[in-house]
Amino acid sequence: MDLSALLTSAGINTAICVILLSLYSILRKQPSNVSVYFGRRLASGGFRQKDPFILERFVPSPSWILKAWETTEEEILSIGGMDAVVFLRITVFSIRVFSISAIVCCFIVLPVNYYGRMSHQQIPSESLESFTILNVQEGSKWLWCHCVALYIITCSACTLLYFEYKSITKMRLIHLTESPPNPSHFTVLVRAIPWSPEESYSNLVEKFFMNYHALGYLSHKMVHRSGTVQKLMSDAEKMYRVFKAASTEQSCRPGLMGCGMCGGPTNSFKILSSETSNVSGKDFQDMDLHRKKDCAAAFVFFKTRYAAVVASQVRQSSNPMSWVTELAPEPHDVYWSNLWIPYGQLWIRKIATLLAAIAFMVVFLIPVTFVQGLTQLEQLQQTFPFLKGILKKKYFSQLVTGYLPSVILILAFYIVPPTMMLFSAVEGSISRSGRKTSACCKVLYFTIWNVFFVNVFTGSIIRQLRVFSSVKDIPAQLANAIPVQASFFMTYVLSSGWASLSCEVMQVFPLLCNVIKKCILRNKIDSPNATLSFPYHTETPRLLLFGFLGFTCSILVPLILPFLLAYFVLAYFVYRNQILNVYASKYESGGQFWPIVHNTTIFSLAFMQIIALGVFGLRKSPVASGFTIPLFICTLLFNEYCRQRFHPIFQSHAAEVLIEMDRRDERLGRMEDIYQQLHSVYCHPNENCNEPCRSESSNHHREDMESIRDPETVKPGKELGQVIGSWAVHHRSLDTRE
Repeated sequence: MDLSALLTSAGINTAICVILLSLYSILRKQPSNVSVYFGRRLASGGFRQKDPFILERFVPSPSWILKAWETTEEEILSIGGMDAVVFLRITVFSIRVFSISAIVCCFIVLPVNYYGRMSHQQIPSESLESFTILNVQEGSKWLWCHCVALYIITCSACTLLYFEYKSITKMRLIHLTESPPNPSHFTVLVRAIPWSPEESYSNLVEKFFMNYHALGYLSHKMVHRSGTVQKLMSDAEKMYRVFKAASTEQSCRPGLMGCGMCGGPTNSFKILSSETSNVSGKDFQDMDLHRKKDCAAAFVFFKTRYAAVVASQVRQSSNPMSWVTELAPEPHDVYWSNLWIPYGQLWIRKIATLLAAIAFMVVFLIPVTFVQGLTQLEQLQQTFPFLKGILKKKYFSQLVTGYLPSVILILAFYIVPPTMMLFSAVEGSISRSGRKTSACCKVLYFTIWNVFFVNVFTGSIIRQLRVFSSVKDIPAQLANAIPVQASFFMTYVLSSGWASLSCEVMQVFPLLCNVIKKCILRNKIDSPNATLSFPYHTETPRLLLFGFLGFTCSILVPLILPFLLAYFVLAYFVYRNQILNVYASKYESGGQFWPIVHNTTIFSLAFMQIIALGVFGLRKSPVASGFTIPLFICTLLFNEYCRQRFHPIFQSHAAEVLIEMDRRDERLGRMEDIYQQLHSVYCHPNENCNEPCRSESSNHHREDMESIRDPETVKPGKELGQVIGSWAVHHRSLDTRE
């Protein structure tokens, strides 16, 4: 692939970006598209429509970019939560790192690569390999420039990574201590409760924790199996009991005519509806308690945060497969359908999903291999002779080799995130954030493997019938293979990066659904319930993949860095705009994605250094190779320091922090209010939260229990502070009294 084909691809993607962004700036002003482009603001009640008959509505404008730029991080935190802030920190970190890398590599490494050999053609006709390290002669003294650039990039990345990790860790601690009291801090999820024919699960839980955690135990709530069939049977049984009880009361009541077949009046159903609450209040609630099917899992509530953390981290039984405890997720983060899964099945499910993911990766080799065939023009002409006439035309050959492969691979990747989300759900994750984090890791591994390694192997090593004779040959083989595939990586950044951001801001699929709903179905009402949550499991791996490509190709193919830098700058504005207007935060993980970012960045740096070893070895520069080894060791030591210093804060809570929070709540008189509301917040959407809590402190106020609805039934457009709003109301009133 020559430079003109790359410029063709860049021109196509730039035109697509300009057209889509201009179209977006017009469509977002139309009142009919409010639910598409302002879903979060519409759901939270913060959107005000303007007069639709204004000429400004039909003129492109960059106002959304200015709004995204002017929004502060504190506003992002209040709107999207800590997860949104951490996600945007990824783009900021990438902009800073690759700005330094682009300056160093484009002004130092790129000229060295290009003038490594003296024979050159005109620049538009130059092959892209002329701008890679393969163009540098063996034993050249200019390889020192690559070694210096490697040191600058690594030191800059580690320094920025350290300050980002430190800042996000501090933010997580502030989020823990200054937010309204979180019910998950007082709650432990216990699973694998041993079965007993003499006693129910509920009695076993109460006896166990009263015996071994008497000082801290407050109450508990059993988890019930509540699938779709169970819900239908329960609803049918409820209606049957209500109708039967109501008909019995009305059949022989003096002063009224008979009902049913005795010639009852036509308004008998009105009488029934007025009596439903009385019937359910007498005997229906008791029968409903007995009809629920308990699972070997329960939410156990404790009097203090410290007692809950101790109970969650201590092994409860000599049998590791029984009485398994862990801190419960936040109420609106609970993945209820996985709580009933027997604990002994989890390891089987994890192995099964791992094998399924591997099989899916193997099957996905088919489109990747096909894409690689498109990048090799000579092989394509040999395989399909009837295309020779078309491919001889310069424009078509540049389109096929420079643009079409990336587009095909991007379309094939659309099935990956839903598949990985399914695998993560089957694994048995108990929280929605945990399921999304697991899917994020799977998508990340999948994309790095298929976009980078499989393309490198199928494009160079397999094509040339080369195999690794030993492990020490791997860096050298990769050093030869990556520059050969430079054209694909750059076009992939253009297609999957620039164009995908334009499609993201356009919201193509929701826009089509909105057009169908309003133009064909004639439904003019904008429902706030259709608001989407931010797809962290797709966007985080995409950012990390481009970061991996940037680090890996920085000194080998420095021409890729300006395209990457432009992508991260555009991503910064697009994602800020989407968080402000489109996506709603339905739950909060407290920035659990950042350790994934840190580990991926360290892996990218170490992989870059390993490839540099192979490059310097192939180019016969042993001194440069010798200076790369200490850099590799220092990178690993830096990673170990961060793992010891910061990562534990993302795994568990500190005792001193929890104890201080408990003391503060006791001093402010908050504990009684917290106890009264603990039971009702962990309520399945299909359950009534009127079940009494089994404990020594089970006399809850009915109005408090009914005031906190289950967060999964709350409209997704509400802010994080409104999801458990009654908690915040109670504690703000207490603070005011103080």
